Amino acid sequence: MAYCAAVARAGGTPILLPPIAALTSAHAFACSAFVFTGGDDPRTEPFGVPTHPRATPLHPDRQEYETAMLRRLAADHPGKPVLGVCLGMQMMALVAGGRLDQYMPDNRPDAARHWAATHPVAPAPGYADLAAGTVHSRHRQAVADTGSLAAVAHADDGVIEAISDPARRFYLGVQWHPERTNSAALGAALFERLVAAAR
Repeated sequence: MAYCAAVARAGGTPILLPPIAALTSAHAFACSAFVFTGGDDPRTEPFGVPTHPRATPLHPDRQEYETAMLRRLAADHPGKPVLGVCLGMQMMALVAGGRLDQYMPDNRPDAARHWAATHPVAPAPGYADLAAGTVHSRHRQAVADTGSLAAVAHADDGVIEAISDPARRFYLGVQWHPERTNSAALGAALFERLVAAAR
């Protein structure tokens, strides 16, 4: 409901879509913009990598649907705005040919600062569409390789915090939770930009 409220406050009409992969064509046609929300961890076998034993796997129906929807939008509706949040950003990266750090505690002694905590982020040099500020995160996985997408923001420890496709009008993934972030520029404004792009 936090995502729905954020879209509504931004002036959009939130619609919850059932994860039925056969309906992606109809859903992609019917809706003006898309938010891929946070959730559990992707199963990475479909992307050529074994799933980490400490992962909490996403429901397979949801993963199949979101993978199909991201591909459908890229193929048939590349102009429709997309905002990916946490898991949503990770799915965007995987579909774009990227890969994940599937369990950050294996590789980062300070991984806990990304779990139900706040930390600073800063945009990549020359990227003017995001501000620097403090965000709320809740993830044990991170994007290690963005594939065909661009890394456009990082945390102060180097974790990739935002990705984008510069060839598309609005295609942005953020590792933090804008629906729980107090900074307007890195929270509510992302939903406002999504709705404005849809208009």
